[in-house]
Amino acid sequence: MKKIYSIMMLILAIAIVSCSGGNQSFAGSPTAPDHTAWTELLSKYVEDNGMVNYQGFIDEKSELQAYLDVLSNNAPGDAWTENEKLAYWINAYNAFTVKLIVDNYPLESIKDLNPTLAVPTVNTIWSKEWFQIGGEDFSLDRIEHKILRKEFEEPRIHFAVNCASISCPVLRSEAYTADKVDRQLDEQTRIFLNDPSRNTITEKRIEVSKIFSWFGGDFKKGQSLVEFIDRYTKVDIDEKAKVRFMKYDWNLNGIESPN
Repeated sequence: MKKIYSIMMLILAIAIVSCSGGNQSFAGSPTAPDHTAWTELLSKYVEDNGMVNYQGFIDEKSELQAYLDVLSNNAPGDAWTENEKLAYWINAYNAFTVKLIVDNYPLESIKDLNPTLAVPTVNTIWSKEWFQIGGEDFSLDRIEHKILRKEFEEPRIHFAVNCASISCPVLRSEAYTADKVDRQLDEQTRIFLNDPSRNTITEKRIEVSKIFSWFGGDFKKGQSLVEFIDRYTKVDIDEKAKVRFMKYDWNLNGIESPN
């Protein structure tokens, strides 16, 4: 019996170690990093309409990389506030996306970087692990779907993260910061929904971005999609308005066409 008990305890110990290892989070920094360097780059190379001067980012590639290194070496820690974490992950998504374009410029679309033998929606440039945070390999999908959407349940993040494409919500010309992130998300949502090039909204009929189709569940928690949209638009929408989704333009959001 003692032998059987010892074996059982050993198996239990191994299981505990395995489970704890599987749930172990990456090493976090005790304090949130400063995002001023990101604001300085964005303010110079993002136009008022959200179009991006990628050549400008290329010219200051070392400054961009320095900021990315700060992000990589200062992952969110337990002592961070929720707003500090939220601002960090949005900035990380956007900054690493710019890095992706800078490293592969010129190109017509971010989707040109998808693996040749990619399985649609499974093996894409977004699912590829190509950068590190807190010593772990990361992908853009992990930031968006496993962290931002899962941990924060904040639908407005969809108007803050930028996928380097024409139909994406515009890249904000300043970094997200803990003290302003709620106001920034609100502004981004209003800017996006009231932009006639990305959404056409009338009282009886609305034609909106496919973002609302792809992530519909994120906007319908405790409300209808129309109710969510109505809160941020200048139009008073009828609750029975018909909803259609626009074609998504994946062309690069650069101010200059690649040569």
